[in-house]
Amino acid sequence: MSQLAITEATPQTDVLSQIKDIISQKNVELLHLQFIDLEGTLKHVTVPVEKLDDVVEGKSMFDGSSVVGFSPINKSDLYLQPDLQTFAVLPWSVEEGYSEARFLCSVTNPDGTLFEGDTRNVLKNTIEKAADHGYTISVGPELEFFLFKTDEEGNPTVQVHDNGGYFEPSPKDIGERVRLEIYRALKAMGFTIEASHHEVAEGQHEINFKYADALTAADRSTTYKWVVKTVAAKFGLHATFMPKPVAGINGSGMHVNMSFFKDGENAFFDPQGEDALSETAYSFIGGLMDNIKNFVALTNPLVNSYKRLVPGYEAPCYIAWSASNRSALVRIPSTRGMGTRVELRCPDPSANPYLAFAAVAAAGLDGIERSLKPVDSVNEDIFHMTEERRAELGIDSLPGDLKEAVEALQNSDFAKRTLGSHVYEEYIALKKGEWDSYRLAVHGWELENYQAKF
Repeated sequence: MSQLAITEATPQTDVLSQIKDIISQKNVELLHLQFIDLEGTLKHVTVPVEKLDDVVEGKSMFDGSSVVGFSPINKSDLYLQPDLQTFAVLPWSVEEGYSEARFLCSVTNPDGTLFEGDTRNVLKNTIEKAADHGYTISVGPELEFFLFKTDEEGNPTVQVHDNGGYFEPSPKDIGERVRLEIYRALKAMGFTIEASHHEVAEGQHEINFKYADALTAADRSTTYKWVVKTVAAKFGLHATFMPKPVAGINGSGMHVNMSFFKDGENAFFDPQGEDALSETAYSFIGGLMDNIKNFVALTNPLVNSYKRLVPGYEAPCYIAWSASNRSALVRIPSTRGMGTRVELRCPDPSANPYLAFAAVAAAGLDGIERSLKPVDSVNEDIFHMTEERRAELGIDSLPGDLKEAVEALQNSDFAKRTLGSHVYEEYIALKKGEWDSYRLAVHGWELENYQAKF
């Protein structure tokens, strides 16, 4: 046994007992205590396994003033509280008589209360709000990534690893071997993998893992990105979740599939409803449509994100929904029954998954609370519509750049309620600074087009 055999009802004492058994069996010597900063970047501190009891009691302290979006220097002491269910042995660390393991942690204040700047706690708050209405949240994310070659010093180049296309096998898909090793690592860490394939663009890949409750899905998304990068590096490659690393080809998305459940039943499914969707589902869609501009700075957080959200590359940039149409921002996949779900297609994998999933769930819940009804669905190919036809149908566009998206976030009471004042203010400040840095930089395109000419 190398992973935990637990359910939601498993007592924490039993979980800890299982962890200690695995530590003994696998000769675990080091524990990595992992958490994420405001942008979703993984951080960790490593302690010897002999400190396990202190770790479980939340006694591991760190300097919050050194982490993006966390604490000022006069209130910098923060602590890590491990989520025991996230324990996993790191498969690439296993040697004869030695291995390492990790926990994902929530961040707490010195008094033991949850730190409001921890985005994992932001998602927990949204989950609790949904629970107050009787709902549990199920999320199935789909994260795409690119593999690039590296130079002699190990730095990433802009040369893709292969020239394969969508679903192409070897020998054109020479990334197949890398995906196999990623698959094996993820499986060893407790993931259930549903599919692995080459994506549309050269050097682009996707590995799909099974849906889970919202917090577990965010934890797995964070782990997935770490594992992909770690395994790729062992092949001398650089894996990136940057949304648009190469101009002229498709960018990488993170489609977010979400369902609400109540009393063990899918609240989005109604066999008697139009398209077999419930009123709850329609209100959820209405909430997404009404709030999308308010939270797109969370699901698409980079300057580069908006170079993916343009016509012509399968990424949705128009605000519409459909029961099947992949050119729409919100799509309802054909599966019905327990698998009924709403898919939001604009997010990209550079997003902090805790903030992204919290925003999507909160927007849908807002629609349910206000009994919103979405506009009519659009079943035409929106990508090839004329501007006049889109105007006729009342189809609006997503923000065109990060500046516009951050302004919408800043002006949104919904966003502030969802994020809490700390994350809301720190995130806006961070992204405004990012935009200013981009705006003031002199880019290669400018030099190429202006330097000689003028």
